[in-house]
Amino acid sequence: MELNYEIIPDHEIEVCRDLCNELMKYQKEKAVMSPELFDTMNFDTRMVPSVHKAMHNYIVVVKDRNELVGYVYANISLKGVYRNDFATFFDMNSVQREAVGCLSQFYIKEKYRQYGVGSKLFNMSMDWLSSFEEVDDYFIYVSSGNDDALSFYQHKGFTISHEILDGFITVLRSKKVSENEHNHIF
Repeated sequence: MELNYEIIPDHEIEVCRDLCNELMKYQKEKAVMSPELFDTMNFDTRMVPSVHKAMHNYIVVVKDRNELVGYVYANISLKGVYRNDFATFFDMNSVQREAVGCLSQFYIKEKYRQYGVGSKLFNMSMDWLSSFEEVDDYFIYVSSGNDDALSFYQHKGFTISHEILDGFITVLRSKKVSENEHNHIF
């Protein structure tokens, strides 16, 4: 195994097409409620619009030699992006700033899930998200039935905020810790 992590510019997101579509298939297979909602979710309906609506994007792909084996997509977006015809993803009044950070998509092929790839991608994403001074709130959305992902994010310090769409999606949240709070904790 020869893993390489590569940051992809927005205009090259096409390289994520197959992995994004695999993620949607995986989420549908895991779904314990309304799996049919994933029938219209794919690279063109999920990733492309999100990249275009975001203020800043961060896309990292993982390759084993030349084979793509995983990716993460995080973004900084105006909080209003998360209120649309599909759902309102969080209480807008609970976010004081105009922008939020989101770890939006995260997928690793099954045979690569036990080698620390997920932790490395998560840490890279969180380092990038926390580099934006104007963002204090970070969100992750986990579809029903994806208990492994839910546990992973909770282990990384995110807490369950609430559910939306009658439990179809669990919203996880984390807030930026200020330097004073960080020093006071230790």
